Amino acid sequence: MKFSNILIYWYLQNNRELPWRSTRNPYFIWLSEIMLQQTRVAQGLSYYLKFTTTFPTVFDLAKADESTVLKMWQGLGYYSRARNLHFSAKQIANELNGEFPSTYKDIIKLKGIGDYTASAIASICFNEPTAVVDGNVYRVLSRYFGIKTPINSSAGIKEFKTLAQSLIDERQPGNFNQAIMDFGALHCKPQNPLCETCPFADSCVALEKKLIKELPVKEKKIKVRKRYFNFLVIKTDDHKTILSERTGKGIWQGLYQFPLIEKEKTINKEELISSEEFINLFPSTTTISLFNKKDIVHKLSHQHLHTQFWIVETENSSEVNINWDEIEKYPVPILIANFLEAFQQKK
Repeated sequence: MKFSNILIYWYLQNNRELPWRSTRNPYFIWLSEIMLQQTRVAQGLSYYLKFTTTFPTVFDLAKADESTVLKMWQGLGYYSRARNLHFSAKQIANELNGEFPSTYKDIIKLKGIGDYTASAIASICFNEPTAVVDGNVYRVLSRYFGIKTPINSSAGIKEFKTLAQSLIDERQPGNFNQAIMDFGALHCKPQNPLCETCPFADSCVALEKKLIKELPVKEKKIKVRKRYFNFLVIKTDDHKTILSERTGKGIWQGLYQFPLIEKEKTINKEELISSEEFINLFPSTTTISLFNKKDIVHKLSHQHLHTQFWIVETENSSEVNINWDEIEKYPVPILIANFLEAFQQKK
């Protein structure tokens, strides 16, 4: 029996019941695919339901301001996804009269959409036979065919896309793509795959040659950069603080944060208050204390943020701009959101 037939038969018996599976509306499929990049289904599901309730059409999402979108995205991470989603929603609403592009060639032109997402939308919504390749697909194909080409190399990306395209069922490409992704997520799992009950057990190269743990192959990761953040959490006598929007193209663009002093290493209280940045912010007397007794290490894909939150109590400051009662309205990185939750509990 053909690979695609076995796969789709497995899918029809084992597929997950998910809200975006009951529609072919490209707006909803697009939302789900963007949210599930770098995010597990269990985590992304509540965000999907919240977004589709708040923004039931692409016009609703387009009309929202970016800060609202980022606030709703808070906790999902990789915030460029939310900014690109919002940008493309405005483009679809204003330039395309709300009509989602219907071919892979046009879908991939939207900001924030790459080969995988364009393939998913084109196949599921418009029946275009273009294969998806994500982490699940890499794992299934590399194990089944015994392919050792690194999946994060240019040669590997090309090889696996070509292979996936050759296997796709052209009569039901959407089902095939969802089947191979579900199979990787539920059956051919990264750790402890269910080989004993696998429908491909009699022809899987990795199982036969005991290569399950070795495949897929990945080239060595980029070196992780360590950064040392000191957030100054201001409390004035009249219950105000400083919160400002991050600009530029770095991490957390468009999110809000407390004043930040970045150093080359973890610093103590004396080093902090003697720094030029601190003196410029607080020329007058302040009371300062460290909230977290050891560094909070926040791990991003290519950098680890060693973070200290300093509570700075001062009579007043010309820079204060936010009432503490309103702080929850602002979109902040999950690192700061977690601090705020702990801080409010201790008050």
